[in-house]
Amino acid sequence: MRTAKLRSDKVTPEKILFTEKFTTACKQHLSNLLIFIYSKFLKWGISPRKVEVDTLDSKGLVSHAKETLNPMGFLVRLITLLLLGTAVFLVYELQPLFDQVQTERANSPLGFVFIVVSTSLLLFKGGFFLYDLFLFFRYKVTPSVSDELLPSCSIIVPAYNEGKLVLDTLMSIADSDFPEGKMQLVAIDDGSKDDTWQWMQKAKAQLGDRLSIYQQPKNMGKRHALYRGFKLATGEVFVTIDSDSIIKKDTLRNLISPFVTDENCGAVAGNVRVLNNQRAIIPRMLSVSFVFSFEFIRSAQGSLKTVLCTPGALAAYRKDAVMSCLTEWVNQTFMGQPSDIGEDRAMTNMILKQGYHVLFQKNAHVLTNVPESYSGLYKMFIRWERSNVRENIMMSQFVFKDFREGSKFGARLLFVNQWLRILTAYPFIILMMIFILTHPVLFVSSTLLSILVLSSFPALFYARKYNIYESFWAYSYSILYTFGLFWITPYAIATASKRGWLTRELSEEDVALSNLESSVS
Repeated sequence: MRTAKLRSDKVTPEKILFTEKFTTACKQHLSNLLIFIYSKFLKWGISPRKVEVDTLDSKGLVSHAKETLNPMGFLVRLITLLLLGTAVFLVYELQPLFDQVQTERANSPLGFVFIVVSTSLLLFKGGFFLYDLFLFFRYKVTPSVSDELLPSCSIIVPAYNEGKLVLDTLMSIADSDFPEGKMQLVAIDDGSKDDTWQWMQKAKAQLGDRLSIYQQPKNMGKRHALYRGFKLATGEVFVTIDSDSIIKKDTLRNLISPFVTDENCGAVAGNVRVLNNQRAIIPRMLSVSFVFSFEFIRSAQGSLKTVLCTPGALAAYRKDAVMSCLTEWVNQTFMGQPSDIGEDRAMTNMILKQGYHVLFQKNAHVLTNVPESYSGLYKMFIRWERSNVRENIMMSQFVFKDFREGSKFGARLLFVNQWLRILTAYPFIILMMIFILTHPVLFVSSTLLSILVLSSFPALFYARKYNIYESFWAYSYSILYTFGLFWITPYAIATASKRGWLTRELSEEDVALSNLESSVS
């Protein structure tokens, strides 16, 4: 009987009374449940576990450890599905109330404007997604060229407080099938406080003249470490690889081949995957997110020859393009302060501005470490978002000019989409708060239903290419981001001028443990 009443077309006092009681009962329970799941459970699941992580075998292929069922991971995904199922039920049951809210909005001038604007944005985003889908199907990987055609390259590895990981990084590069005579390997220790320099020396002892290592007099930032590497580089192509990343045997060959086949290619972005995805829950979420971000979104951008950011984990640049903007890049400022973040996005922008193509190579793989804790995750996102704000401002100075030959429509559309996300950040937060205060149950249920719909494509994309079971992390990640990281973009906008890497500092205990590990090894 109650269901029949709720599904009637008329909003009766009984329905309103039911909703008020339901809201009172569920408001606290739902919020507590979300907090419980994505703080307590994630906190438990984030603790490093004694399991193997992804490595590379002798053929340069990713070797996955035998995966046993992780009870915490299973529980998080189960609760995620229960939350989404509950949202579907609530939206169905409370549909008359949704209709009433929509009618009230349509009958008020401000509400009508909101409906028009939100509908327009939704149509734009839907159209943009279809455009991305079209570009994705057009994307083609550049075939690898022969040893004779490959240009010489200089690989620069900046490192700060990476410990033993820098050794693994350098050894994976040395094990590449790229012609040894055409490869220069340079590692820069940016004033690390741990034993990074000792691990670099171990790599030097094993690789001999194949590796050159340098130490900055103090910590000057990644940009200055790369600058020193660029000045030392002798190759026709510069490759930058983060010191917590592992590449496959064919990564360099695949990454550099586009410079041979496209004379206008100024930079190439690699395909970044998560290395520590078996160690914690957050990396497993990011593993699914990275696949969609790189293999779908950057494939679409690559079709336009306008990849917006060549990732620090793995990128390649034409020497002439880098040297033309190197002084401007290393001395870049924002609001009077030296820029010490976003060096990859800044370099990409400056190369695009010169009229070069920026491409994506899906078969140039790199595995990199990502944060395993909530604090590490939000610090990383704050750094990325601050860089995004800064570089979108910089991009606005040339994207509507005749900055390169051929069509510039796609590049401009990418730029507009980036700015829409920034410009709508504060209005979205304000409207979200109003909705929460006035209709908390309707907000939570409609938001979770939206997550179910919008996250299904990334989940299906991952499931089709890799693993169905792991693809469900797309939903958990969207819930975490929506309810736990929604504040990142507004905060980054308000603090865009702030400096600092945020995620590289070590505690005294970390330094002591790192030095102990080095001495034992």
